[in-house]
Amino acid sequence: MADRGAKRPTVSVPDDWPAHPDLTLALNGMGGFDWDLDSGLMHMDAPALEVFDMLPGDYDDRPESLRRHLPPHEAARLDALVARALKDGSDSYGAYFRVRLRDGELRWTHSQGSIRRDGGGRPRRIIGVVRDASQEYTHAAERVAGDEERRRHTSVVERTTAALAHARTVGDVIAVLADEQGLSRLGAENVILGLVEAGRIRLISEGKAGSFVPDLEYTRVGDEFPMSEVVRTLTPRYVASREEFRHGWPRLWPAVEPLNVNSAAYLPLIAQGRPIGVIGLFFERESDFRDQERSVLLALGSSIAQSLARAMLYDQEHDLAAGLQQAMLPRRIPGVPHAQIAVRYRSARMGRDIGGDWYDVIPLPDGRVAAVIGDVQGHDTQAAALMGQLRIVLRAYAAEGHAPATVVARASAFLHELDTERFATCTYVDADLSTGSARIVRAGHIDPLLRHAEGICRRLPVAGGLPLGIASEFRRLDYPVTTVQLAPGDTLLLCTDGIVEQPGTDLDVGMRQLAREVRDGPQDVQQLADRLCESADVRTGEDDMALLLLRRLGVPEHDTVGRFRQHIAPADPDGLSAARHMIRAAVRAWGAAERSEEIELVADELITNALLHTDGEAVVNIRMPHSVGRLLRLEVEDHSSSLPRRREPGEAGVSGRGLLLVDRLADVWGVEPRGSGKCVWCEFNCS
Repeated sequence: MADRGAKRPTVSVPDDWPAHPDLTLALNGMGGFDWDLDSGLMHMDAPALEVFDMLPGDYDDRPESLRRHLPPHEAARLDALVARALKDGSDSYGAYFRVRLRDGELRWTHSQGSIRRDGGGRPRRIIGVVRDASQEYTHAAERVAGDEERRRHTSVVERTTAALAHARTVGDVIAVLADEQGLSRLGAENVILGLVEAGRIRLISEGKAGSFVPDLEYTRVGDEFPMSEVVRTLTPRYVASREEFRHGWPRLWPAVEPLNVNSAAYLPLIAQGRPIGVIGLFFERESDFRDQERSVLLALGSSIAQSLARAMLYDQEHDLAAGLQQAMLPRRIPGVPHAQIAVRYRSARMGRDIGGDWYDVIPLPDGRVAAVIGDVQGHDTQAAALMGQLRIVLRAYAAEGHAPATVVARASAFLHELDTERFATCTYVDADLSTGSARIVRAGHIDPLLRHAEGICRRLPVAGGLPLGIASEFRRLDYPVTTVQLAPGDTLLLCTDGIVEQPGTDLDVGMRQLAREVRDGPQDVQQLADRLCESADVRTGEDDMALLLLRRLGVPEHDTVGRFRQHIAPADPDGLSAARHMIRAAVRAWGAAERSEEIELVADELITNALLHTDGEAVVNIRMPHSVGRLLRLEVEDHSSSLPRRREPGEAGVSGRGLLLVDRLADVWGVEPRGSGKCVWCEFNCS
């Protein structure tokens, strides 16, 4: 409000003023003043008093008399400005300030003074002019207001465009425009959005109130409605008042009448030269929509159209991808005696990218059933194609009656022969639900979960081999088989990593969280599958996920906490190591962690003896009953009828001394014949 930049006053005032007043000042609407700083008196001529709206008799040549005609903050600001100019050696100053007129109104005024100093630089006199600056200041204020309005309109476009940049789907675009934050951003009372489809306009968003055609989701482009007119003409339609709504569109008026709407702008949404939709913006204020606002609305419509076109393409591509993926999955799950099965598949929201996740349930001879879960590397059409081929190959090998390890090994060889750089992970389960025996082969996939009928849920440690394709590359096709006993009421869960992986979180954390959700979930596998998918959507949602639940029906055996069975091939150090890991994990999961090291050590000794001193594989069985004693029973079977013999410490050699360790660590142990072989068993009190 002040200007002290000039060293000389722009108005020339004679030294002996006001003895010889300059009539040109009065002719230009200016008044003059002469302020003697030594005496403190300030003489003001009649035009100057008129600027202050003062009568000649109201002024006594004292500057204090003028302060009553200035608002206090204006007077203080003017005093500070003049004092600073006197102190810093300036020879002039200028200032805008407001004067209170006799009717109470405020008038903008401008004053400019020339400071006269003596030879020592001391200020002695100020000669200057004052003038009415209200009209000048009004024009300046209007310019500022216009600039502010332009900035506000530009900000609306910029902020809306920035928000739309993150919108991937049509639903996201609607959310950006029509939620409370979007309406506030646009300064609108309501927003409606329609898409052009085959000569019709389909309303996809009514915002927070019904302001479209009553009871009509679709309207024809040829109808007499603002949105239809905009699509026909490809030009905006502005409605300045409620009366224009009432008289221009009587059929639309009943929907608009109850709304707090006084103006509206309907904008065509044009992409690649064709109309794809129309948006209606409704405002609480009346507006004649001047050129500047119309230009801003057109820019806004263009930005919305580009985002909407991108989102429509995204949704179309995703729907196509999801359709292709679903077509490659089983159309129905066969009924399986003694079992309840639930399967789910959720595709990631990743445009046209297709995942390679799949599941399958395959009826097998002798009433058995195979359950398969798998994931092909990548998210594209090649991954989906490989997934479809692997599913068919696994189904064919399984239907031929091959053992689980053979089915998976042949599938790995098939993938390798396709000469692709992709690999796949897979878990294959061959289950006899009448007996509860389930043989599991894992090829690089995540471990399954097992929920016991009693409610305990644990990660099932399954011996694993290399992923499909990679196993053939390294010629390691001897997949280990883990045999698990499913008691009536037990539920086996197979899933892909999309259901447990969370950005920035270790996979084990996701597995533990999934185990808790399975433990606390409903018994019905269909309800449980729905709940797990909903939870996974909230946690992740960025990857495909497949889920398979297999529950053995029957009356639960409440006397057993858990059990599993594991086959270990001869000369298989990895199988022996995996068995140790499984035993340790199972014992701890069953609440016997205090004896896990002893049990693991005894199991290692018995398995090693079976592999070294017999021909063929070793079979490990562990089960934990619910009885009062909570005796954990460990059994190791082999195909030799020769019974082990415990040697005394004094005898020569070291062979057989391992049984001394078994005798010391186990509470009780023994040997019993089993068909053509034997079983060495021991029990541990874990109560």
